[in-house]
Amino acid sequence: MGRTREAWVGKTYPLGATFDGFGTNFAVFSRVGEQVELCLFDFARNEERLPLLRGEGHVWTAYLPGVGPGQYYGFRVHGPWAPQQGLRCNPNKLLLDPYARSIADRLTWGQPLFGHQLDAPEQRNDEDSAPTVFKSVVADRWFDWGNDRQLNTSWHDTVIYEVHVKGFTARHPDIPEELRGTYLGVSHPAAIEHLQRLGVTAVELLPIHQFMHQGPLLEKGLRNYWGYDTIGFFAPHDEYASKKAIGAAVSEVKHMVRTLHQAGIEVILDVVYNHTAEGNHLGPTLSFKGFDNQEYYRLMPDQPFYYYDTTGTGNSMHVRQPFVLQLIMDSLRYWVQEMHVDGFRFDLAASLARELLEVDRLATFLQLVHQDPVLRTVKLIAEPWDLGPGGYAAGAFPPIWSEWNGKFRDGMRDLWRGTDGALQEFGRRFAGSADLYQGDGARHPSASINFIAVHDGFSLRDLVSYDGKHNEANGEENRDGTDDNRSWNCGVEGETDEPQVLALRARQQRNLLASLFLSQGVPMLAGGDELGRTQRGNNNAYCQDNELSWFDWERADVGLLAFTSKLISFYRKHPTFRRRGWFRSGEDIVWLRPDGGPMSSGDWQGGKAVGVFLDGEGLVARDQRGRRIVDASFFVAVNASPDPVGFVIPPRLGTRWARVFDTEAGFPEATAAEGGVPLSVPPRAVAVFERQR
Repeated sequence: MGRTREAWVGKTYPLGATFDGFGTNFAVFSRVGEQVELCLFDFARNEERLPLLRGEGHVWTAYLPGVGPGQYYGFRVHGPWAPQQGLRCNPNKLLLDPYARSIADRLTWGQPLFGHQLDAPEQRNDEDSAPTVFKSVVADRWFDWGNDRQLNTSWHDTVIYEVHVKGFTARHPDIPEELRGTYLGVSHPAAIEHLQRLGVTAVELLPIHQFMHQGPLLEKGLRNYWGYDTIGFFAPHDEYASKKAIGAAVSEVKHMVRTLHQAGIEVILDVVYNHTAEGNHLGPTLSFKGFDNQEYYRLMPDQPFYYYDTTGTGNSMHVRQPFVLQLIMDSLRYWVQEMHVDGFRFDLAASLARELLEVDRLATFLQLVHQDPVLRTVKLIAEPWDLGPGGYAAGAFPPIWSEWNGKFRDGMRDLWRGTDGALQEFGRRFAGSADLYQGDGARHPSASINFIAVHDGFSLRDLVSYDGKHNEANGEENRDGTDDNRSWNCGVEGETDEPQVLALRARQQRNLLASLFLSQGVPMLAGGDELGRTQRGNNNAYCQDNELSWFDWERADVGLLAFTSKLISFYRKHPTFRRRGWFRSGEDIVWLRPDGGPMSSGDWQGGKAVGVFLDGEGLVARDQRGRRIVDASFFVAVNASPDPVGFVIPPRLGTRWARVFDTEAGFPEATAAEGGVPLSVPPRAVAVFERQR
């Protein structure tokens, strides 16, 4: 326990543990700390403590010659324990480095993790947490990237695939067992082949920052599957590494990114900077609480014993504080510059845009990102809401940001489940959601990330198979998860052998996919939906790290996979469906009744069928060489009614057409169609016609 080596004076920047080839510089922030100790651990977890020196800006430092990659370490902070004032220093708690690039050891849930007594939250708990907590590890930065670089795929060429690292390959029969469910599983040729066959251009990975499994879940035999409980913003989650060697996760993530880039696929990370795994006033002390609780977290102004929570997780990061902003910005730049990722999706991004209490598009965080030469060049996607006051901020993010468009999801689901009056909302979302994003013209249709299903909620198959949630496996008596599913089970709840119901469900899935890939904006497909993945009606599988969530490759719906691949190929081939600018109403988009007449307000309010003409020959966009882009023109017939409908394409829009595909027959050989005469579209189906020159 005593001091056994000499420490040199360290540098206050960069923060974290930085190896320079000779030794390691340690730097950590704590404004309230009265003394900070660096704790080194050998492989037997024997501990050696060294005091750090307070430097400029409340940064505590030391430089240790001879200490390098693989060294386990942590910190202890001596300072005030006054939780009623928001101060929670406790030197008996070993703290993770907020800047740790690598994290090791498992966490054992119990009283030692908590800075307070479990039965008396105001009283300090002095049990040593070191034997039961994660350890920070000095990371080795070296990796042979070759000529790898960010791909910079244009938004209008992007197709996103939201996927879970483990769930994607955990049951894949063509991937070696030791690689299944790991970073190297994602980069295995069998996984790459699927992504390329599907035609996606980017994977959006559910959180891979180091996260933890909360005790109450573990007690139920469950785990934090989704990973939205971050405790390390620089370290890759170590459980997804195929090897358990020190620092393996770091090198395997780099290998995964490099391999995906070689396949032409970008890597977008789902990141959770709005809160941490330390929870509320009853949560454990693992890192930030122990360093400087007042600095890192928003506290209740009049009762700082409690946390101001806009995330529903117990705490919210205090993004107005300089060192919190620096932490987030340093983490983002690290993942771009050191790990070569291509972008980020920000969970509950509205929390990051709160200045005092309100969501503000001029928030400091957003301005920092906008001016940053590294971050403004990568893909930035906001989940534009949180649970705080005024937290629904769809359309409120500034230029260079795209947003998950929840209104697109709701509008498309409502139309196809048969909701009365849904046609007008369908039209808005199909045309790119200009009401949300056009504004003063600074944003384009690519601001809208369109989706039908994502990790949170029903899968596509369950969306057409269940009217209500079935979350009993989560251990909360089906109380968790939303009741606003906007789903329709096609007449039977859950699994069935009835041929008519199965045929309708298959067509409904194709309808929803067609709505996704024929709409303006950036399409995002939930991983596994192309395979017919089911969670058996569970719409909140955050804790189901098992076969309920993992892809079932053996039972894949090969017909749905083939249709989805052809649909994506069609989408990527035709710029008409990937416009870079907004429609000029009446010129390049024309909405029509099935009889070919113009749509009236009454038609929008009461109808369930609509035709839309898209002029691909009059596109105003130009390619990178300045050449005008020209594509074919199309007529899309949407019939959400339970009866066949005859659609008439006005002869003024063209007399010679070809039926390219529909959601009943799929993609057969194109057949000739004539303008001015009724063209039959089956019940609850979409048909696409291409104008012939």
